[in-house]
Amino acid sequence: MTDAFAFCRDCLAPAPPAARRCARCGSPRILRHDELSALSIAHVDCDAFYAAIEKRDDPSLVDKPLIIGGGRRGVVSTACYIARIKGVRSAMPMFKALELCPEATVIRPNMEKYVAVGREIRALMGELTPLVEPLSIDEAFMDLSGTERLHRAPPALTLARFARRIEQEVGVTVSVGLSFNKFLAKIASDLDKPRGFSVIGRAEALPFLAALPVSKIWGVGKAMERKLAEDGIRSVGQIQQTDEGDLARRYGAMGLRLARLARADDRRAVDPRHEAKSIGAETTFDKDYRDRDHLRPILRRLCEKAAARLKRADLAAWTVTLKMKSDDFRIRTRNRQLADPTRLADRIFRVAEDLLEAELDGTAYRLIGVSLSNFADPALADPDDLVDPAAAKRAAAEAAIDRLRGRFGRDAVGHGLTFRAED
Repeated sequence: MTDAFAFCRDCLAPAPPAARRCARCGSPRILRHDELSALSIAHVDCDAFYAAIEKRDDPSLVDKPLIIGGGRRGVVSTACYIARIKGVRSAMPMFKALELCPEATVIRPNMEKYVAVGREIRALMGELTPLVEPLSIDEAFMDLSGTERLHRAPPALTLARFARRIEQEVGVTVSVGLSFNKFLAKIASDLDKPRGFSVIGRAEALPFLAALPVSKIWGVGKAMERKLAEDGIRSVGQIQQTDEGDLARRYGAMGLRLARLARADDRRAVDPRHEAKSIGAETTFDKDYRDRDHLRPILRRLCEKAAARLKRADLAAWTVTLKMKSDDFRIRTRNRQLADPTRLADRIFRVAEDLLEAELDGTAYRLIGVSLSNFADPALADPDDLVDPAAAKRAAAEAAIDRLRGRFGRDAVGHGLTFRAED
C-alpha cells in the first residue's frame, strides 16, 4: 500500500507525492517515501560538527576550507566539506591533509565549546522523546514511537522540524536517517550529507543492503573485511545468500551478527542509559620526546583535561589507561585498576605517572594520552586516604582550582607542572 504522505523539508508544507518542487517555497527538497509515516527510529548526525561550529563563530571562514586538528604532526579531527572535496578526511595525518589542501585554515579543537553545543542539541532532542541514545558528542539515536499525538505529526515531520530548528537556533546542520531499526537508520543518515534526510523502509531494505560492501555492517573492521574477502565475501548480498549456520561455524558470534544484520534484523532498542565507555584526552607532539622532563608536564595537563570531562559527566572511574605512540607509530597501552574509583586529576596523574615511568626506556614518543573507564557512582569516589594524609589537602586544593576555573576559565589557575607543558 502506498503512503501519500510527503512534505517540503525547507518550509514543512505538505506536498503532493509526485511534486518535484514545493508549491509554497519552490524548494526541490521534497521528502517522500511509501513508508514515511510508519517509521520511527532515527539516527541524527551533525555535519562536520567541529568545523561547523567554528564557521558559525567566525563568518569569515564560511566559504574557506577548514581543518580542525593538531599541528603538522597531528591528525585531522574533522574537515569542512570544502576541504573534503580536496580529499581531506578525519584521522588523516595533518601533513597529508595540508598537501591535499594547502590553502586550508587549521584550527586546534576546542572541546569545551563543542561539548557545550552538543549538550544544547541533546537537550532539544530530549524535548521530542525521552528515548535518546547518544553515540558521541555529535550523533545519537532517537525512538519517536508513540509521539504522534504529542507533536501532532508523524516522526518524519517532527524530525524535519527538529533539523530546521537546529539550523536556525544552534547554527549547525544535521543529517537524519529514518528507518525501522538502528542499523538501517545509521546507514541512512550517511547517504545524503550534509543537510540530508534519507529513509530506508522495510520493502527495500534487503535489496538496498545487498548492494553494499561488507564494511558497511557495524563491527566489520579492516581485519574482518580482509578475512571475509579471503573467503570470497565482499558484498552484503553474498552474506544474505550464505547459510547462517555456515557463517557461525566460520566466524563464531560475529558470523551470527553478520547473518542478522545482512537481513536487516536488528532488534536492539534505543537505550537512553547508554554511556560512553571511556573519557580521556590525548595530544600529538610537534616533535618526538623521550625524556621525563618533557613528558611529565604534558601528562599532567592531559590528566586535568580528562578529570574535568569526568566531572562534567558526573562520573568516577575505576581504571586509568596510559596510551603512547612511538616514533615508528607503534601504540603502547598500559592500565591500572584502582582500589577506589576516582575523579581527581591529582590521583589520575599519580597513577598515570607510575605507568609512564615504566615506558621511559629510551623510546621516542610522538603521542601521549590518558583515558578513564569502568565508570562508577561519584558518591563512591576518593574516600579518605589513611596512608597518604596529604591527599585530602590536594583534593581540597583541586576543588578550589575547579571553582576558579568555573568562574574565570580553564587557564585562570593551574598546577605548577603544567606551565612547562608543550602540548
